[in-house]
Amino acid sequence: MNPPVPQHAQAMRRHFHEAAARRGFSVAPAQEAAVERLAHLAAELARPAWTFPRPPRDLYVWGPVGRGKSWLVDTFYEGLPTPRKRRLHFHDFFRRLHDGVTRPGARHDGQSAVDSALDELIGDSRVLVFDEFHAHDAGDAMLIARLFRTLLDRRITLVTTSNYPPAGLMPDPLYHHLFEPTIQLIEERMDVLDVTGPVDFRRVAAPAAADGGRRFATGLCLPPGDPGLDELGLPAPEPAEATAVQAHLRELPARAVRGELVWLAFDALCEAATGVPDYLALAERFPTLVLDGVPPLAEASADGRQRFANLVDVACDRDVRLVLIGADPLTGLSAGQALTRDLDRTASRLAMLRRTDRAPVPPPVTPDRAARSRPAPR
Repeated sequence: MNPPVPQHAQAMRRHFHEAAARRGFSVAPAQEAAVERLAHLAAELARPAWTFPRPPRDLYVWGPVGRGKSWLVDTFYEGLPTPRKRRLHFHDFFRRLHDGVTRPGARHDGQSAVDSALDELIGDSRVLVFDEFHAHDAGDAMLIARLFRTLLDRRITLVTTSNYPPAGLMPDPLYHHLFEPTIQLIEERMDVLDVTGPVDFRRVAAPAAADGGRRFATGLCLPPGDPGLDELGLPAPEPAEATAVQAHLRELPARAVRGELVWLAFDALCEAATGVPDYLALAERFPTLVLDGVPPLAEASADGRQRFANLVDVACDRDVRLVLIGADPLTGLSAGQALTRDLDRTASRLAMLRRTDRAPVPPPVTPDRAARSRPAPR
């Protein structure tokens, strides 16, 4: 078996440090081991597939929120010279997989529905990067288990991030046993990297970046009636602006649509029977999403809190500017309430919004959404 190509490892290390410098920071000590392992993986992937009998070992990168896991795997992805790669947020991947499996009239040509849907999603990719893998819903556990086994049995290198160690997946004690075979598979087939530095980087003011930063980080949390709303180009909607917007498989009531900005009420989006596919559909169409009537999450229903957390996840991953008007969402939310499994991540991301200086909403434009560059590293 030929050894990894060392110049590719060195090139990937250099790529990480240059990417960090462009963002105005340096690679943290807690991230160095992950950088080294990802550089080694890049060198392994640089070898022709016919020179080794099996793909490199897959990677599972986990740690608390805000430790730069997404930035690590996104930077790795960007530095891979091969075009045979795919990067997806797990919300998006699982939604597309579910749609492919359940689509009426789908032809599978003798394959299982899961295999056929994976073929559509992955194609001939050699590398698949998942961001924010998690397993909370018992109803999805079996499909996720099938997904992982199918991926690990293919000649595809899988790199995934998570806020949970493998043993912490599917934390509900009533259903954890259903996921134990998948946990065992992850621990046997993947190298598990722990990124647990002491700093949540999202809560630390970032230095100015040469590449202009991300749209999500220009989002805001403002109280209702804030006099700055007009200055920001966000006057309250008039009744005549009320309309409906198409989400995934439904229409949602909107207080206003202004070019590529949509203005929605918290109750209409988070207290109604909406889901991640709806938020993904909105993110595809609207670079700016205004949500008003945001209550302290302690006053929202458990389902409303979970939907809000999912919305923040999608907005961050799809680089949507999120403007929240209302109370501080995290006020009065105790650790014992529902959503604790995702609340740390939500709070970390909301901290990015709350520390941002007010920047006017850009005027409506209609660029080709498909041509937008991928989000900058988080």
